[in-house]
Amino acid sequence: MDPIGKIVPINTTPGVTSAGELVGVIGLLNSILKLFFIAAGIWVFFNMILAGFGFINAGGDPKAISKAWEKIWRSLVGLLIIVASFLIAAVIGILFFKDPSAILNPKLK
Repeated sequence: MDPIGKIVPINTTPGVTSAGELVGVIGLLNSILKLFFIAAGIWVFFNMILAGFGFINAGGDPKAISKAWEKIWRSLVGLLIIVASFLIAAVIGILFFKDPSAILNPKLK
C-alpha cells in the first residue's frame, strides 16, 4: 500500500494530448471537416424545408412545382454526396491503412 500514490507517465506521443485529442494541423483539419459536414447537413435540411413550402404553395402552377422538385432533388443529391464521401473515405482507409476510420479520425503513433 502506497499512502502517497505513484506517478503515472503521461502520453508523450507528438501531436496528441494526454486526453487523446489531436492537436496541431491534423486536429485543425479534422475540426474543419466536422464543421463542414455539420453545416452541409443543416443546409440540406433547410433547403428541403424551403422546397417543401415551395411545393405546398405552388397552387397547381407547373413552373413552381417543377422548381420545388428541382430543389428537392438537388438537396437529395447533395446529401448523397455527403454520405458517399464518408463511404469513400472508409473504403480508402480500409485499402491503405486496414482501418475504416483512418482518414476521418486519424491516430498519431
